[in-house]
Amino acid sequence: MSKYIPTIGIEVHVELKTKTKIFSSSKNGYGSMANSLTNVVDLGYPGTLPTLNEEVINTAIKAAHVLNCKIRKKQHFDRKNYFYPDNPKNYQITEARTPIGYDGYVEIEINNEKKKIEIEEIHIEEDTCKSAHRGKVSLLDFNRAGVPLIEIVSKACIETNEEAKLYLEKLRQLLFYSDISDCKMEEGSMRCDANVSLRKNIADPLGTKCEIKNIGSISNVGIAISKEIERQAKLLDQGESFQEQTRRFDDKLNDTILMRVKETGNDYRYFPEPDIPYVIITDERIEKAISSLPMLPDQRKELYLSRGVSEVNATKIIANRNLSDYLNEFLDTNLNFQVATNLLLGDISGYLNRQEKEINQTELTKEKFIELVKKVEENTLTSKNVKDILDEYLETSQTLDELIQKNGISNITDESLLTEVVDKIILENPDSVKDYQAGKERAIKFLMGQIMKETKGSANPKLVNEILISKLNK
Repeated sequence: MSKYIPTIGIEVHVELKTKTKIFSSSKNGYGSMANSLTNVVDLGYPGTLPTLNEEVINTAIKAAHVLNCKIRKKQHFDRKNYFYPDNPKNYQITEARTPIGYDGYVEIEINNEKKKIEIEEIHIEEDTCKSAHRGKVSLLDFNRAGVPLIEIVSKACIETNEEAKLYLEKLRQLLFYSDISDCKMEEGSMRCDANVSLRKNIADPLGTKCEIKNIGSISNVGIAISKEIERQAKLLDQGESFQEQTRRFDDKLNDTILMRVKETGNDYRYFPEPDIPYVIITDERIEKAISSLPMLPDQRKELYLSRGVSEVNATKIIANRNLSDYLNEFLDTNLNFQVATNLLLGDISGYLNRQEKEINQTELTKEKFIELVKKVEENTLTSKNVKDILDEYLETSQTLDELIQKNGISNITDESLLTEVVDKIILENPDSVKDYQAGKERAIKFLMGQIMKETKGSANPKLVNEILISKLNK
């Protein structure tokens, strides 16, 4: 197969986390009985008038800010005219000519290099109702009709499926941490379309574009792009041309399927929405909206790294916002953050996963967590000790000292005493010492076992290991 240069652009629809819909007082919710969160505005009854939800503008300002966009201060809504069952008004209210955000970017890191994925625009619009197909019958659920959306349109600057996935992951992280959207792709609150074209040389004009609609997960975006690149490359190798078209991704076939060919461009006959006045955004409104933003992922990561957290732990903690929010409660303390993140990502996460709980649903108060980190840091508690008492510690109000006493935990941390035990075991096991010096690493496990047996399991393993290796390497 010949080598081609892919050009990829991505459009992302994101439902906003507002209490009510964009143009009506209906609740903005998910999972309720079909058509229970509706009113006459959502249903498109003749004579009804839209009323713009102020919070949608505030939320969109936040989105524009976190995605490094310029913010347009004077906007109007347009009617996008088309006929489809999910659109009873026969038009969709959107920002066609005056998007609230433009000329932004998201920064990703790929192959240890940073790259800016440029954003063409962010515009506000209303969602349509949801279609459900049952055999030959199609059903409509208007709970989604009028839910506020932002559409984020990237420039055609993405070069690989890997870049596309990293961009979407960063986008989702930023919007989730900003409380703009819950970004649950499985519930449809974040939906992606990818535009893919190929060309032979960088100086050539862009190739024929194919749009892949409504891809259900970030991993599937990567697969869909790869399959589409492969499909187009085969056609071009055979000297075939093809028309601009819309395809969908079939997750059972792991391939793209033709939906329709675009013989002519879409003519939506946009014109300004006459029932909604122009929106004027002041500097004061922008500042107020931005000031309510929580701490974003990149800032959190910088803080964690500055407190001695490893790159791996910092990345993993940020991937779990509940744990990150919990950890941030200790930023004004002298807590050992590396030990803290080890505990949060290790045994504590294990407990939370088993019990299907969030950390704020446990008895791990700020004071109790500080106490736990300190005792682990001081080697008063070993990792085995933590495993033995953690469930009870997270489920009850008992202090760590009470549980240590209750479970008879006693760790020898006296270095001189442990050195005597290590010397004794080395003297009694000359063959194992020779094995270690000959490069047989398993010998160290045997010697450690003998030391723990000698101390009846009460020696601090970390300290013992350090003393033993130091002695053996002399």
